[in-house]
Amino acid sequence: MADKQRLLTERDLRSLRVFCAVAEAGGFSGAERQLNMSKASISRHVREVEERLGVRLCERGPAGFKLTTAGAVALDVSLNALRTLEKIRPEIDAVRGVLSGAVTIGMVEHVLTDPLCQLPEALAELNRRAPNIRPEILVMTHAQLNLALRERRVQLGIRGQYKKDRVFNYQPLFVENHKFYVSAQVSEAQAADMPLVHRSHPFIDEAIGANRFKRGPDAGGLEAIAVLVATGNYVGLLPEHYAGLVRKRYPLRELKASPTFHNTICAITEASRPLPASVELLLEIMRELPLSRAHEKRK
Repeated sequence: MADKQRLLTERDLRSLRVFCAVAEAGGFSGAERQLNMSKASISRHVREVEERLGVRLCERGPAGFKLTTAGAVALDVSLNALRTLEKIRPEIDAVRGVLSGAVTIGMVEHVLTDPLCQLPEALAELNRRAPNIRPEILVMTHAQLNLALRERRVQLGIRGQYKKDRVFNYQPLFVENHKFYVSAQVSEAQAADMPLVHRSHPFIDEAIGANRFKRGPDAGGLEAIAVLVATGNYVGLLPEHYAGLVRKRYPLRELKASPTFHNTICAITEASRPLPASVELLLEIMRELPLSRAHEKRK
């Protein structure tokens, strides 16, 4: 019993990291490539974690890999603990006047395709000023990004500001315009009877709620909307810049009476959370980027 209550050693932490990698990779084969370790070595680390905790964490064999109930709990707790440990070095470095560690950024799809997006320029400047900072970027849906910010799995989110939520701070970056599009072969009369491709989105909900369109098939993102619009059977709401990219292969046109929806893309952080110095620096760099130059790109 006393052995099980001892403090975690460096090897224990190493084994925990291996277990997390196995669980996130969905098995030993995926983790083998990711960790550049043999299956035997990986198995030994996982077995040591199980012996340390006194429970079986996963089922492995001919039927495949599967976390046990205890394994799922251990994974969640271990990931949170390892993230906390990883914050120690950046915080100490910040006291010494050196910025280091990871900046975890969550962003919605196709932000980079907008000519006004200057995220690469901002990250390049961040690297110039603080080369020890390591950016990590995750692409997710609007809802997933909100949850990730609340759960502190990302430090900075980049998405549209459809309405303000008091738990977040918003720093405007650029404005993205959305319009209704149909296939270029579709007439205005034909388009009047076409359903609107649906996705969970404030602008689409507003259009359907105002009886401007009847609800059409569900789509999981801009790519899915564009595919359905290109069939010539549906109307779709798309950002102007993205519709311009699709037009290069599938002729689209905006509806003549289409309203323009303005979506302000923002850098979003949790309001109640003290920001690491690295995130503060990135936000400062984003504020310094000349928006006038960005708007020139749009012309």
